[in-house]
Amino acid sequence: MDSYQESKSHDVWSTIGRWIDKFILWALAKFFGLALAILMGLKTRQRMSHNNGIAARGSLRIVDQPQFPEHDFFAAGREFPATIRHATATFYDDAMNGIRSMSIKFSHDYFESPFDLEMNTGEVSLFWSAASFMQFARLRREKYGVEYRDYYRKYPEGLQGAEVSLRRNPTSFHNLRFYCKTPFLFVGKDGVKRYAKYRCRPLNNEEETGIITDPSAWDTCNQRILPHETRGRNYLKEEYEERVQNKEANYVLQIQTREAVENEDPEIFNNMVVWDEQEFPWLDLAVIEMDTPLDWTDSNLTSFSLNNMPESLGVLPAESIYDYNSVNYMRSHSEIARKARIFAYKLFGGPEEIPNNDDRNSSTIV
Repeated sequence: MDSYQESKSHDVWSTIGRWIDKFILWALAKFFGLALAILMGLKTRQRMSHNNGIAARGSLRIVDQPQFPEHDFFAAGREFPATIRHATATFYDDAMNGIRSMSIKFSHDYFESPFDLEMNTGEVSLFWSAASFMQFARLRREKYGVEYRDYYRKYPEGLQGAEVSLRRNPTSFHNLRFYCKTPFLFVGKDGVKRYAKYRCRPLNNEEETGIITDPSAWDTCNQRILPHETRGRNYLKEEYEERVQNKEANYVLQIQTREAVENEDPEIFNNMVVWDEQEFPWLDLAVIEMDTPLDWTDSNLTSFSLNNMPESLGVLPAESIYDYNSVNYMRSHSEIARKARIFAYKLFGGPEEIPNNDDRNSSTIV
């Protein structure tokens, strides 16, 4: 076989290999979404995680003089109704050591929205691809509030991500910093392809609480409440409800952008890698003001989706389960789980409200 034929044969097999990789990713995302729909949405009427939350409504205004590249959707001074939901991951106990989340919807609808964001505490994540996420899920092995020991031993990067993401006993959801760690597409008025990351902080930039300094590996695995804890399971939600009623829940949404280049270094998509803030500074995108807390039922009905984005700001394509962008790809393909959960609410009613009782360190409502 001459060199031309060898090259052509190599190209064919490379193309077939890429198709197979994409199919495996697509099949995994669909299977995972279906499993969530059946086992959690229908059976237990739960989200995959972050069930312990509270939502509020208010408004959002794009800053008057944006410093980021011009974009039709993020037009200067544009206003939107807004819904925010804060939650603690996995466990139904605000006093446990947990990752805290903030989801933003440019709408007051339970689901429909022109733009949604989902963020967590910590600048980096605990997993970086669909493949690593499946290991993360498989090796959870939670018992009485202790989890992920095997995962952290096998994947020290995941341990490092947990160390910077977990928050123990913060005084409020409001003073935490929340990050979208895997980048999104950003194509502005100039037509230049860019990538964007988002984060949110309190408008008054008050000091963040709940950060654990110099934790041991056991500290990170052990998410149980501290001995002699006096705060109830709902202390963060209760504080946030009062804060919103007092019109003291105000935020700044910020953005980082960077231009796409040929032969892009894949590591820029790695959610374990922080972009250099000197080269890619955080710029103010919008001011958010909450004024109406939602009750337990409305908070549960409120859902968010990465599919709720303009095409020019959407999820980046992924090529395989090892692609860094496969994290957002899987999230965007989990729509069926949300629909199943809402359908189960209609059939059987929503989940019970979390009681302030002595059953602590639990990922179920007891």
